[in-house]
Amino acid sequence: MDKPFAITLDIESSYSNHTGSWRTERPVYIDRLPPCNDACPAGENIQGWLHEAEEGKYENAWRILVRDNPMPGVHGRVCYHPCENACNRQQIDSAVSIHAVERFLGDQALKHGWKVEAGKDSGKKVAIIGAGPSGLSAAWHLRLMGHQVVIFEAGPMAGGMMRFGIPKYRLPREVLDEEISRICDLGVEIKLNSKIDDIPALMDEGFDAVFVAIGAHVARRTDIPARDAGTILDAVSVLQNVETGDTPPLLGRRVIVYGGGNTAFDTARTAKRLGASETMIVYRRNQEQMPAHDFEMHEAVDEGIMVRWLSTIKEIDDTSYKIEKMRLNDEGWPEPTGEFETIEADTLILALGQTTDSSFLEKLDGVEVERNGVVKVDESMMTGFPGVFAGGDMVPADRTVTTATGHGKLAARNIDAWMRGEKWQAGDRHEIAGFKHINPWYYTDAPKKLQPVLDIARRQSTFTEVVKGLDEDNALFEARRCLSCGNCFECDNCYGMCPDNSVIKLGPGKGFEFNYDFCKGCGLCAAECPCGAITMIKEPE
Repeated sequence: MDKPFAITLDIESSYSNHTGSWRTERPVYIDRLPPCNDACPAGENIQGWLHEAEEGKYENAWRILVRDNPMPGVHGRVCYHPCENACNRQQIDSAVSIHAVERFLGDQALKHGWKVEAGKDSGKKVAIIGAGPSGLSAAWHLRLMGHQVVIFEAGPMAGGMMRFGIPKYRLPREVLDEEISRICDLGVEIKLNSKIDDIPALMDEGFDAVFVAIGAHVARRTDIPARDAGTILDAVSVLQNVETGDTPPLLGRRVIVYGGGNTAFDTARTAKRLGASETMIVYRRNQEQMPAHDFEMHEAVDEGIMVRWLSTIKEIDDTSYKIEKMRLNDEGWPEPTGEFETIEADTLILALGQTTDSSFLEKLDGVEVERNGVVKVDESMMTGFPGVFAGGDMVPADRTVTTATGHGKLAARNIDAWMRGEKWQAGDRHEIAGFKHINPWYYTDAPKKLQPVLDIARRQSTFTEVVKGLDEDNALFEARRCLSCGNCFECDNCYGMCPDNSVIKLGPGKGFEFNYDFCKGCGLCAAECPCGAITMIKEPE
């Protein structure tokens, strides 16, 4: 005779009594939105590809990844990984090193030559202006949808600011080139040295839509009184000249970089590699207010870059720079102190930000170009001119490679819908799986694996990549540190905890379901679910 599922007041088993009738609440399995997914500007299904990676199914993981991001090898190196800032694991020991696993998968794809196929030909044709991260991303996604794509690039090489704004020691060019080649292999045509300034003429050639993503390549300037100014360059030009090698900049022994963003630190580190023995960054605010990311600053300081916080350049006389000390007022704004000192330098490099040259768009009826070249777009990323879309650095947003890549994917979805006479709608967003939903005591402490770093001497004198990748063992370990926040990973905890055996296993990869005939709604399964994939709801009337 079978044992009863629960002790009841009746002599028959709970199979007959249906103890589920006692409930006032019932458990349900849910899918919450992982905080890493929510924070990713490219909209990657991070938890999805980490799950495949932790099983050692690297190609499956890569294929999930490139549904959203065609250049994981690039992003694993240059993305500032806001996903890790949101990772719940950091409240246990340290965040999962998501970017390092992404880089590993990207490098595996290059090593093994993994490819994807374009979608069935749609008969539609799209022009993209600009071969930076946003344009390349849009091209990738449009080809997956079956549309013909031609990219028009004004410069001699594809890549945009990935090539001309990020030094080789952060992004080796062979990685960038191979990932661009994969996009071309999908059937994307890139026309170099092809500047476009007449979009209507382009559309007359048979293009059904145009995506403009020219990036921010115009350096901002500032007025500094100068009796006899020495060599003054801008950071964008310096980095571009280093990349092309046409006119390598002669910076001299002492270099000042004026600015506090990531470009300022990249330029200072580049100057060091070009032979400058003394390189200093001058920034008018303090360290907490600098727009550059902390790791950029720390890597620069390790390489011998000096930083003068709360300082501004007031006057230039040949190679003499008059520096005024600043202080923060009660509102946190820098103000002058009247204290000065003089610093000698051979070259001043301005790293005060960049703008886009969007003036050619002003010819189009309905297009609004705001200050600094920013173009106004609607929720579908379309400008005021029908069929012309814009993204990347041209629209209001963070100016990062990953944000631009996300814009490319979003633009592709909207362009595809517009060409079909429809409107793309994003799906409903699930509740974010916060740390409060996690039971951390079920997870073993496992601090993240650190990526090897090149020695200081070689960092100061060569453009060899500074941060190295994880090997397979470390990448596998790192992927397995994922908590699977908000989504069932079939740990069997609910199955083992249920006092009524009312949890039914559906088989590997299929999850579980509840037998509500016998579930009394005690809530033990929800309370003990490690990842927060069960919640209790009021019993329906």
